[in-house]
Amino acid sequence: MNNNDILRRLRYALELNDQTMIDLFALVDEKVERDQLKNWLKKEEDSGYVICTDKTLATFLNGFIVHKRGKRNDETPKAESRLTNNIILMKLKIALNLKSDDILELLKLADFPLSKHELSALFRRKDHQHYRECKDQILRNFIQGVLLKYRNKQEAKKKFEWKWEK
Repeated sequence: MNNNDILRRLRYALELNDQTMIDLFALVDEKVERDQLKNWLKKEEDSGYVICTDKTLATFLNGFIVHKRGKRNDETPKAESRLTNNIILMKLKIALNLKSDDILELLKLADFPLSKHELSALFRRKDHQHYRECKDQILRNFIQGVLLKYRNKQEAKKKFEWKWEK
C-alpha cells in the first residue's frame, strides 16, 4: 500500500472533506492547497497524480493527532522523513485514542483476527527481539475496521468486499 492509498482510505473511512484535510495540515503549520491535496488523492493511472511522500503523510497524521488529542507541551510535532506501517498504525492509535483491545476489535470487524501478542509486537522498538513488521494487510484491515466502525456498516461492507478472481 502506498501513501496515496492510505491517505485516500483514511479520508473515506473518517469522512473527511477537502477543507478538513487542509485544516489538519494547517494544525502542524503546513500550508496545503486544494489542488495539491486532490492530486495526492488521485489514483496512479489518473492524470495529475502526485506521489504523497512519507513526510507529507506523517504531517497529515500529526495534524490528525493534534486535532484529536491536542498539542503536546504546546509543541508542533515534527514529521518523520521515513514512515513504516508500524509508525502509521501507532499514529492512528494515538489519534483515535485506542487501546489494544480496541484495535483488536477493529481488526475483528474487518474479519482479520489478531492475538494480543501479535499486536504488541507491532508496537515494539525495531531492535527488540519480538518486534514484528506491520504488513500492508494488517494496516489495510485496520483501516477497514475503522471504516466499518465509524461509517454506515452495510454500505462500507458492500463497497470494500474483496472479490477474488480465479
